[in-house]
Amino acid sequence: MIIVLRPDVTAEQIDHVLERIAELGFKPHLSRGEHRTIVGVIGDDSRLQATPLSAIPGVEQVLPVLKPFKLASREMHPGDSIVEVPAGDAHPGHTVKIGGGHLAMIAGPCAVESAEILDDIAGKVKAAGANILRGGAFKPRTSPYSFQGLGEAGLKILREVGDKHGLPVVTEVMDPRQVEVVHRYADMFQIGARNMQNFDLLKEVGQTRKPVLLKRGMSATVKDLLMSAEYILSEGNLGVVLCERGVRSFEDSTRNMLDMSAVPNVKGQSHLPIIVDPSHATGRPDLIPPMARAAIAAGADGVHVEVHSCPEKALSDGPQALLPGQYAGLFQDMRRLAEVMGKCID
Repeated sequence: MIIVLRPDVTAEQIDHVLERIAELGFKPHLSRGEHRTIVGVIGDDSRLQATPLSAIPGVEQVLPVLKPFKLASREMHPGDSIVEVPAGDAHPGHTVKIGGGHLAMIAGPCAVESAEILDDIAGKVKAAGANILRGGAFKPRTSPYSFQGLGEAGLKILREVGDKHGLPVVTEVMDPRQVEVVHRYADMFQIGARNMQNFDLLKEVGQTRKPVLLKRGMSATVKDLLMSAEYILSEGNLGVVLCERGVRSFEDSTRNMLDMSAVPNVKGQSHLPIIVDPSHATGRPDLIPPMARAAIAAGADGVHVEVHSCPEKALSDGPQALLPGQYAGLFQDMRRLAEVMGKCID
């Protein structure tokens, strides 16, 4: 349910509305727009049908939210949300904006392998124009015998390299028990496809105020993705960025099937930013550039690309990584498309 407040509502009246909702056993979420202030009421709407909320001073209108993902829906927040990712304590005041016309250009290796390798890659993707550095310290692998990541040692390397190059860093968290240590080093959590419906993990990162990159599950619908985002939002963390990374299909010439329609589909239903990961979607470096360009043209709020200086020696997902020079060329294409789309890269 949405409570629309009057344009001349006072601070005292807003506080009273929030207190009244809490007294009724519901969770209020205040959203201040340019012209209107609204309050989202989270809970079983049927319990409020006999409650005269419109009689509360300062309330103009009470509206039901028809979508099950109330906080993620455009009914709750008609405008596009902008998520800000800070660049760590070494660069106070520097943030990267995602959404609302601002594009996230996330690049880096699948896994943090060493300080030297990551430093080399980070310097090259930063020079190309990337504004967020990625690298995995905890790796969910299909085989238990594959490289699982460097753990906290990898997080320390990621933090140091990000600080050196002035780039915010994003890395995957796989388990609620890892949230505290990842929170200590990273600027943004990544929830991978395999954990999109790990609800305990979603709640845990939701209780932080650190931005979250939420990837679509391998067999998840758009509704499933938005419902997972709702778990994070309902805990009070509004900094959620969605990611389309392909879904399972019968096609076997690519790693997954990239559902580009998910971008306008999500944007029609939700205010949350959405980016595209063509690396994991296609699994083929020859398909990454055209799919990255298509993502910008479809209206995505950014592109997530795996880059490695020597893919043949990469410890994880080397076959789907671009070389730094290839990424630099692709970035110029994406920048030109962004200008056509009226978007900017901070």
